[in-house]
Amino acid sequence: MNPCLPLRPPLVELEKKAFWLGFLLLASGLHVFEAALPNFGPWFKLGLANIMTLIVLVLMGERYAIALALARIVIGALLLGTLFTPTFIVSLISTVAATFSMILVWRYVPRVSLIGTSLCAALVHMSAQFWVVGTFIIQQSALYYLLPPLLLLACLTGWLNGALAHYMVAQLQMRNGENIVGKN
Repeated sequence: MNPCLPLRPPLVELEKKAFWLGFLLLASGLHVFEAALPNFGPWFKLGLANIMTLIVLVLMGERYAIALALARIVIGALLLGTLFTPTFIVSLISTVAATFSMILVWRYVPRVSLIGTSLCAALVHMSAQFWVVGTFIIQQSALYYLLPPLLLLACLTGWLNGALAHYMVAQLQMRNGENIVGKN
């Protein structure tokens, strides 16, 4: 072995990084795809990229989920041309809040499902968006009349995204012979 060459990382570490990168590519693609869809309301998207964050949280852990959420927002903003715009700031703050709520619920609420975790994250994401926009951008109390119907839509998409994430994690675990979805 040549002492001048750096040691190669273990294969397991490389596989984990490749797995994470694949989820990052999927999340970034879903982020850009979702931007092309018609809006259901101001600051409302389906949250499809959050499915990947949920999956990474369950399969890889909290650190990887946070990194995925942040990287996805930055890559999506670069691809859409919104980096450092108000849209980017709102997206970044609400995504960070939603990701940390996912982590807290997944870690500290016993026997919570991915659906419950996703519901919580969707509600936190929508609330954080309204807080950021209401505090820094629009600053009109009338803005909050939009919050109840958009929270209702967030519940619907949060439930659907959680159900999809649960199904996808179950399929991945079945193929690998693991059981992570049913939290003990």
